[in-house]
Amino acid sequence: MVRGLAVSSWTSESVVSRSRFVCSLYRVGAEAEVRERIGAHRREWWGASHHCTAYVLDGGRVARSSDDGEPAGTAGGPMLEVLRGRGLTEVLAVVSRYFGGVKLGAGGLVRAYGGAVSAAVAEAGTVELAVWPRLLVRVDYGTAGSLEGLLRLREDVRLGEVSFGEVVTFDLACADAELLAAWVAGQSGGAAEVEPAGSVRVEL
Repeated sequence: MVRGLAVSSWTSESVVSRSRFVCSLYRVGAEAEVRERIGAHRREWWGASHHCTAYVLDGGRVARSSDDGEPAGTAGGPMLEVLRGRGLTEVLAVVSRYFGGVKLGAGGLVRAYGGAVSAAVAEAGTVELAVWPRLLVRVDYGTAGSLEGLLRLREDVRLGEVSFGEVVTFDLACADAELLAAWVAGQSGGAAEVEPAGSVRVEL
């Protein structure tokens, strides 16, 4: 089971030997979003001497880090190890360092950067994530109201967008597609159309 951030973003600060470390965590879904977040973070904390990064995407299949000018292996790597050690995915960590005039040494930097991410993750909190099948369920207007209410009561369903056209379409994720399709058929008298639409990551 993988985990994600319990919040969309979180920022915390720490001071180590007069150097100030600002750690921001972000929920991210793709590398394009990672680049946007890093750019925005750099602009917000423009006075920092380093902006070190680590991120994990796609259930752990994509993982990258950057020391951003710190000695190799002393910043991004330790940050990434914290994210991996917590089993996190779809997450970006950016730590901005304001140099305080005291050199920390390689070991001190590893502890400071890793510690900044570890503390931020503990404060932000995490949630369990799972990959569930995504379905598009189409029903007539006469059935839609009662079906929506029942869908929202189910713990094994995450109801997303509801769109209204010639029929009503529910965009949802569910723990068991076959089971839900049979249930929907029963609720709609067999009139509902259920279309598989890939998969989506959900919070448990």
